Amino acid sequence: MKLPFAEAFEVLQERDEHFEKITQETYPSNIISAQILIIALFAFCYGIIMGSYNSWMQAISSGAKLMSLLFLTLIICFPSFYIVQLVLGSKVKIKQLAVMMLSGFLMTTTIMLAFAPIVLLFQLSGDNYNFLKFLHVGVFVFSGFFGMRAVLDALRSSFADQGVYPQIGLSIFRVWVIIFAFVGVQLAWNLRPFVGFKDMPFELLRQDTQGNFYSSMIKSLGEMVGPPNVRKPQESNQNDSPEKKQNDPPKQSEEPIKEKPESAEPTTDDSQKKD
Repeated sequence: MKLPFAEAFEVLQERDEHFEKITQETYPSNIISAQILIIALFAFCYGIIMGSYNSWMQAISSGAKLMSLLFLTLIICFPSFYIVQLVLGSKVKIKQLAVMMLSGFLMTTTIMLAFAPIVLLFQLSGDNYNFLKFLHVGVFVFSGFFGMRAVLDALRSSFADQGVYPQIGLSIFRVWVIIFAFVGVQLAWNLRPFVGFKDMPFELLRQDTQGNFYSSMIKSLGEMVGPPNVRKPQESNQNDSPEKKQNDPPKQSEEPIKEKPESAEPTTDDSQKKD
């Protein structure tokens, strides 16, 4: 069966028509499969670019982990959001809400992939690991903002105006987006590394679980804008190895040998020699 990729991409340009299909439930029956496939492919491609800074093994691992990160975050947060909407009196069906959320994710991953050439340029032209971390975080925030904004516009225009979605649900959705972001950040911290140091050996998951995402970013910011670490030259006697000291010839004493002073008065032995 042919997947409706064209209908899935309608959220980028023909947004009003796309959300109208969701409201009237006139979208193709297998549109969710098309959306999931596009999201997975775009997330995997961007993850490959992230991990390529370290090695090809890290690139494949980062692609798989970024794809898993998006879907795991959605799976964890979607049930709570749907139940809260039911409590508030929402008449939106679960499949309608799922298509709408996946439409926002499709827009997010599309914008992320659009920034991939810029990220790749900075990776090839520079060697600043901390800067790349902030660049990726900026791309995620920027892309996620437009994706969640698309979902909010759909809830406001397609559902709230027709009386099938309560107005208070819009405020709840804004709170849910914040919760969604915190869950995503925590999952990303547990699934790291995504970029990896230049000379760091390949690791599927980081063994060190101390710290958190926020302290790591503050530390990276300090290292990025702080003064460079200038290595002070060590003293020569500290650099000399023990073998060098053993091979060096012994130093001669610079003190002059003191001669025996001549006595002004002749001794008894001298008087006998004269005699």
